[in-house]
Amino acid sequence: MKWKLRCISFLCAVVWLCCPLAVAADTVPALPDVGGESAILIDLAGGTVLFEKNADARLPIASVTKIMTLLLTMEAIDRNLLGYDDVLTCSSEAASLGGSQIWLETGETMSVDDLLKAVAVVSANDACAVLAEALAGSIEGFVQQMNARAAELGMENTQFLDCCGLNDEAYSSARDVAVMSRELMKHEAITGYTTIWMDTLRGGESELTNTNKLIRFYEGATGLKTGTTSTAGHCLSATAERNGLGLCAVILGCETTDERFGGARKMLDYGFANYAQYTPATEETVLARVPVLHGVECEVTPTADAATPLLLRRGEEGQIVTEVTLPKDVEAPVLKGQVLGAITLKKGEETLAAYPIRAAAAVERVNFWKALGWLWQEISG
Repeated sequence: MKWKLRCISFLCAVVWLCCPLAVAADTVPALPDVGGESAILIDLAGGTVLFEKNADARLPIASVTKIMTLLLTMEAIDRNLLGYDDVLTCSSEAASLGGSQIWLETGETMSVDDLLKAVAVVSANDACAVLAEALAGSIEGFVQQMNARAAELGMENTQFLDCCGLNDEAYSSARDVAVMSRELMKHEAITGYTTIWMDTLRGGESELTNTNKLIRFYEGATGLKTGTTSTAGHCLSATAERNGLGLCAVILGCETTDERFGGARKMLDYGFANYAQYTPATEETVLARVPVLHGVECEVTPTADAATPLLLRRGEEGQIVTEVTLPKDVEAPVLKGQVLGAITLKKGEETLAAYPIRAAAAVERVNFWKALGWLWQEISG
């Protein structure tokens, strides 16, 4: 009997010791198992890498190249160098590119709005070339702009050789594609094109269906660009947003189109299941007015800068501690916008972010004449 009790006690002790380990193991999310030669998942707000696989490998990316063409076009529109209603003319070179196209003829005209739609929805090479020629005078000149912008963005493993991705000697990497995808998605207007599932051109004569099937079949999909050649394989940069969290999944060098869409879906599912965007809010009422020494006002009202969203693992929101640091007083003069202190967000001992607290208004320093004026008011009053 004693032997049995000892065995039971021993087994209970083993179970008690192992249970915490099992629970801890369950809290670590399993990384997505994706195909392709290279892949990466980032959040669009901060660019944090949530998953990567061979992300810096130099690979052909086919029509995913058009992300840079779209980016330069949107930037030109922002600088008023191009307008959505501008009408452009197709050159003989643009009409002869082949591959995916909307069959533009030499001399045919089309608005920038429709050309953007053609590039984003059906990956039209001819429409892409028309935009490139309008922005740089020639496709060659535009490619120089593409590479210059890539360098500015820190895309170290990228070399563009055309504006649409037909040249398989060009290369990029999953990380670099994620970088330019994130930059493009800063232009909110682009989703007016990249989220189109079906549409038409030429007054309904030309039908368009998006090459990115996730637009129709994945909740929250916002874009972005497919690419396929025999050398590059099946490639995709996929973006999606749920509950304020924007993600970008890039997968390159897949053997089948199902592999690229399935891989992107797995990465996006992983991101949405395990991460959340947390926007800290600090009530102005918790920011005590700061006494001002030798000022025309005895206090100054502090105000906090708008907090940028934080990327957290789900469930960590309750672990965030907010610390407010303000001085006991400040010497005049105080400038409007002058930094008085900071709001610090911490999780345990880790500092996640800090936001400055500034003076909401200026406070002048008291001088002789100001003091004399106060004295006169007291005497005369």
